[in-house]
Amino acid sequence: MLSWGNRFNICCFLDNNDYRLTGSGAEALLAADAVEVLQCSAGTAFQQLKEFHSARPGWLFGHLGYDLKNETEKLRSTHPDGVGFPDMAFFRPRYLLQLRQNELHISGPSLTEKEAQEIYSDCLRQEAPSLANTSPVSALDAHLGRTAYLDAVRALREHIRKGDCYEVNFCREQFARAPIADPLALFLRLNVLNPSPFAAYYRLGLRSLACSSPERFLRKKGNTIISQPIKGTARRAADTQADAALRQGLRNSPKEQSENVMIVDLVRNDLSKTAVQGSVKVEELFGIYTFPQVHHMISTVTAILSPEHHFTDAIRHAFPMGSMTGAPKLRVMELIEQYERTRRGLFSGAVGYITPEGDFDFNVVIRSILYNAETPYISIQTGSAITFYSDPEKEWEECLLKAKALQAALGA
Repeated sequence: MLSWGNRFNICCFLDNNDYRLTGSGAEALLAADAVEVLQCSAGTAFQQLKEFHSARPGWLFGHLGYDLKNETEKLRSTHPDGVGFPDMAFFRPRYLLQLRQNELHISGPSLTEKEAQEIYSDCLRQEAPSLANTSPVSALDAHLGRTAYLDAVRALREHIRKGDCYEVNFCREQFARAPIADPLALFLRLNVLNPSPFAAYYRLGLRSLACSSPERFLRKKGNTIISQPIKGTARRAADTQADAALRQGLRNSPKEQSENVMIVDLVRNDLSKTAVQGSVKVEELFGIYTFPQVHHMISTVTAILSPEHHFTDAIRHAFPMGSMTGAPKLRVMELIEQYERTRRGLFSGAVGYITPEGDFDFNVVIRSILYNAETPYISIQTGSAITFYSDPEKEWEECLLKAKALQAALGA
């Protein structure tokens, strides 16, 4: 199915890897080929998305880039961006394949039953891509080395001490100027190493994304809005008892709980801007979820979307997601621009879909490899939440831990 879809210049594949956290009803979705495409820069992007969906309501797949912050707030981005995804892009797929247990639903504009059967047969004939890494990356460079990173964390702690902010999500990029022979095989390797509930393979022309995200940004089903921010990370251990101890340590950590509750409060505030008054609720606080590489602390916040607001309003007021900024959001985004060295671009943005009815589901683009085949340029970014109690060395180690599966997939 994925091999079949990758023949097209534009495709988006979303895989829940059998995690029930997603609740999407489908194990995997593939949108392939574009009937129509919307690409725009920050400025009037959300209004253009609203009009694009309203003009011909149907399925849309695509992304929201982090630098849409320049539209939601009076901000700017001055750093270099080696990958170059547009700030926003959505496409109407010519073909939509939905895998549900033992059924494959194939649909598309004017698609006949005979054509759907041919697509199904073609999928069965596809050979699975080889997982062998034919072009391993020998090494990754970084614009922010260890010493500079530690200095930046100390400077951010000083901002917190002075009362500028409470928490900052601070990230660093690792990159390589090298070709990737097969971006699809790269995604499959990553999906084996780190299967996650919001995994995505996304191709937009010469740019591609291999994503193993564990985090949901925002979902709308009916009039219910759901956000599930992650804040709090612990490594895994091979020994069962040691792993259980690390999981329990994360659950009981005052530092991790304080980070998490700050973002939960920020999300509650974001959702309240478009919610029915009194409908914002924390359904789960400090939930501990286990993934192949790490344990995470995840909370769930819900709200009822006010009938006065369009679904794009809910996205716009919650974007960028608080788990990737910090609090208060405007000030920390200014500090992120000051201390980070590269544009985030699609990283810490979102990839997902919008249904004909205006429901949607978007992930948070983390644990991801971004690639521009034209230059060529490979980018991975990792980060952590900086609070006053942060130990710079431990924050550095968390960045390395989160990059482990990405580097392994690249062969770096």
